[in-house]
Amino acid sequence: MPSGRQRTSANALDTSAVTLNEKILKECHDLYTEKERGLITIASGLGLNLLAPRKKITILLLGNHSAGKSSFINWYVEEHVQKTGVAIETQGFTFVTSGKKRESLTGNATLHLYPHFKSLQDLEGVVDYLTTEISTSKQKKFSLVTFVDTPGLVDGDMKYAFDVDESILWLGDLADLIFVFFDPIGQALCKRTLNLVEKMNEKQGDRIRFFLSKADTAGHESDRQKVLMQITQELCKRPGLNKAGFEMPTIYIPSLLDKPAKCANQIEEVCKEIEKTINQTIQNTLNTLEKDCEKIADLVDEKLSLDMEACSHNIWARLKGIFFGLLGVLLPFVLLVNFLASSNARETLYGLVAKERAEKLFIYTAPVEKMWQSIPAQHHNHTLIGMLLFSVLLLIVAKLLSRLKPTLSRKQKKTLLEQRSYVQGYVKGHKDRLYGEYLQQSVGSHDFDSVKF
Repeated sequence: MPSGRQRTSANALDTSAVTLNEKILKECHDLYTEKERGLITIASGLGLNLLAPRKKITILLLGNHSAGKSSFINWYVEEHVQKTGVAIETQGFTFVTSGKKRESLTGNATLHLYPHFKSLQDLEGVVDYLTTEISTSKQKKFSLVTFVDTPGLVDGDMKYAFDVDESILWLGDLADLIFVFFDPIGQALCKRTLNLVEKMNEKQGDRIRFFLSKADTAGHESDRQKVLMQITQELCKRPGLNKAGFEMPTIYIPSLLDKPAKCANQIEEVCKEIEKTINQTIQNTLNTLEKDCEKIADLVDEKLSLDMEACSHNIWARLKGIFFGLLGVLLPFVLLVNFLASSNARETLYGLVAKERAEKLFIYTAPVEKMWQSIPAQHHNHTLIGMLLFSVLLLIVAKLLSRLKPTLSRKQKKTLLEQRSYVQGYVKGHKDRLYGEYLQQSVGSHDFDSVKF
């Protein structure tokens, strides 16, 4: 067993290796997924369904075979994790992500690693063609990125073991960025690629970025411009893709040899786009965290308010039930008094109680006796039956009006108040601290002092 000092030293080493952006996304994710006090658990008890933010952004790479997708991943990671070549090397989906050790995972392990992609198993045959490559690289912003390398797309009779188009469209819905690589040699106008881009543009148009890959192989500048024009014209023919501000940076993997470049390499623009998306994701995550805290607090307030209304309703319900219940119970007693007040019952009453007491009772029941005598004798039985039915009706009304609404116990109220205090105090305070740490990266300390959240 390692000593406490060794464990502390190891933890400090791990913390030092984590960037601030990683730390922010991880802590936000933990605030949602903590077992007992996580926002997902609290919200679930209030009937609200929350999703935990991801700790990394997902970038989907799309293009024909040999378009340079795998080569770009290797360059960005600065490790040879993906096979490259002229042949169709990538025939399935490969997730490339950072981790503690270099490892390759199969389909089911991949779905376990990415629970938000579990619905992929509903697409027939895809799971067998899922792999994950875990790298220990910390180059660039790789620790905050998961690349999804897609099968190389070709036209013609090429058959895949699964519905590749449907799978790519499904993954596109969950990706934060979609990079489309066009190879200037031979396959730039692959119809399958263009068709998928057209469909994706309907929902994910703001996440799609186009690149002319392997731009250094396109010959002279004039040849490169012709290729760009051909691709642009073909894209603009597609509905929705003909829009202002269309850009297609030219990129290629820098050579280790100091050869003079034949064209400007804009591959660093890709890195800036990734970094920009990471920063935007962090801001969105922090903003969503605050909004979810507000939703939970509002639901707690609403639940406590409804409980107060239910308590008030129950008080009035009990009073109404008691009132009508007493009426229903007293009515048979009134019937008995009517019987005793009738002249036919006097002799019976004399036989039951002393004459003096009977006379006093007749004095009190005189008004009832007069009312009873005003009713024709042949209707006495009908009147009795009617009053009995009315008594039963009053008891039924008492039961209906005395129905109570469910209310919260003291323990439940205490728990709700504690949850509200937790999300409004601790979680929002934690979010403010994380936002402050994030802004300190770009805002001067003299300006930061004036920032309030």
